Amino acid sequence: MIKISIIGGGNVAYHLTAILLKTPTVKLVEVYNRTLDKIQYLKHKTAITANLNTLKDADIYIICVSDNAIEEVSKQLNFSNKLVVHTSGSVALNELKCNANKGVFYLLQSFSKNKNIDFSSIPICLEAETKKDLELLETLAKKISKNSYYINSKQRKNIHVSAVFINNFVNHLYYIGNQICEENEVPFEILRPLIKETASKIETLTPFDAQTGPAKRNDTKTLKKHEAMLSKNQKEIYKLLSQSIYNTYGKKL
Repeated sequence: MIKISIIGGGNVAYHLTAILLKTPTVKLVEVYNRTLDKIQYLKHKTAITANLNTLKDADIYIICVSDNAIEEVSKQLNFSNKLVVHTSGSVALNELKCNANKGVFYLLQSFSKNKNIDFSSIPICLEAETKKDLELLETLAKKISKNSYYINSKQRKNIHVSAVFINNFVNHLYYIGNQICEENEVPFEILRPLIKETASKIETLTPFDAQTGPAKRNDTKTLKKHEAMLSKNQKEIYKLLSQSIYNTYGKKL
């Protein structure tokens, strides 16, 4: 039985807490958040606290806070012979400033509280200072997912910036597309089959081979028409992405 303490109450903590509570060979001993209101829903399922100085004994303390707060929170977790890990993609292992054993348990997925997650398919990137701690993290990872990887801090940072491009930036482009639809009284749902087809192509094609559109074809008349229809901000993004796409295929707009 692995005893776990969760530090944080955001989206990652919410979903990680939920799956750990369902895992028979894991005991979630406590969840911390600086304000109890956010984790009151857990009070009948596990212990909750707003005091880092009185945390219960655990084998692994998992920090699920914002990247900017990891260093400060970790300074307060000085447990001898215990493992303290964070769940960030962009924070190096050595940015944990506690005297405890250090590690990383990075869940490579986008988390929203109102969207259920299938943990079994989530890649979990693991890093630790010792082989023993790495094995402990792998044991935990295998209890909730079929996919775990040994990834060092440099590799993880590069994975994270790649994930920002393919997830965060793409979702922002969905937002812009949705804005354009709403402004012109067109239902965004009409684009959902295209979104699904674009995503499914990556199952069988490389992103390079899957690319289509007016920028790749150098359809200059279409490109100019589109630019004339867009707001200043939308136009800047459109031109930057169109230039990047066209440059990728060996030409310049």
